[in-house]
Amino acid sequence: MAVLVEADHLRKSFGPILAVEDISLKVEKGEVLGFLGPNGAGKSTTMKMLTGFLEPDAGRARICGISVADRPKEAKARLGYLPEGAPAYGDMSPRSFLNFIAEVRGFDGASKYAHVDAALARTGLEGVATQRIETLSKGFKRRVGIAQAILHDPPVLIMDEPTDGLDPNQKHHVRGLITEMAKDKAIIVSTHILEEVEAVCTRAVVIDRGRIVADGTAEALQQRMPYHNAVAVRIAAAEADRLAAALSALVGVERVERLEVVDGHIRLRALPKPGSSIAADVGALLRDQSIVVEELLVERGKLDDVFREITTSSEGARYA
Repeated sequence: MAVLVEADHLRKSFGPILAVEDISLKVEKGEVLGFLGPNGAGKSTTMKMLTGFLEPDAGRARICGISVADRPKEAKARLGYLPEGAPAYGDMSPRSFLNFIAEVRGFDGASKYAHVDAALARTGLEGVATQRIETLSKGFKRRVGIAQAILHDPPVLIMDEPTDGLDPNQKHHVRGLITEMAKDKAIIVSTHILEEVEAVCTRAVVIDRGRIVADGTAEALQQRMPYHNAVAVRIAAAEADRLAAALSALVGVERVERLEVVDGHIRLRALPKPGSSIAADVGALLRDQSIVVEELLVERGKLDDVFREITTSSEGARYA
């Protein structure tokens, strides 16, 4: 796959504050990269350097192989950017604003109107296309920002919190749009909504204190947690000792934990050894031992737990 976004050792300071220390990454065509980090970790600063809105103190950014610093107009022509807040002219309507953006992008005549109509349709803005932007809800304003970012159908999209302010139905629509567009684009989505990473992202990068601290699929990040693929069983408390001993004897089990006791029932959790999958063995054991089970659950590592474990920045300590 072609590499459409590249960052090489990006670094940026604001006075004494080092916002981005050393960020290098590549995003290929067909990838949706979730860009995660605590407040102040350097997410927005990195995205602004990738898009040419901020000049790095060191390092280089390239869009479709074109240097953002050396050939900024060519690079920016190939990307769509949804910044934080997505500012727009409040006295314009979505249609007039997008007409203006289309002209800035070099479209005119029938081509201009075709691109505007397509952007309005893809973002669900037809019903408010002639309403003043300043009168729109936060969710519709956000969709205007998305529309301007995708209007010229760029090969690269960089979006800072694209579903911020949207209701659940609108979030579902935007996530579907991102998934649809991802087939022939490279997309970077900065978000603090971890479920969004699982919903639309093929890969996640976590940054903290201006550095990348994790890079992989959501599944790979979840596997970093010891509870990933653990099996939790709720049984009668009288059976707890027998089952705990039997579970501990399974080859793939690292250890067995006793959790809460409620109404005469206890939850046991069998944790797998690294690389082991124990669900089938636990199921066979329960059948062989004729143990009546009230509840059986195969656990997954939670992204929010992974996020907390691998990030250490205190909120508000750095620029975002």
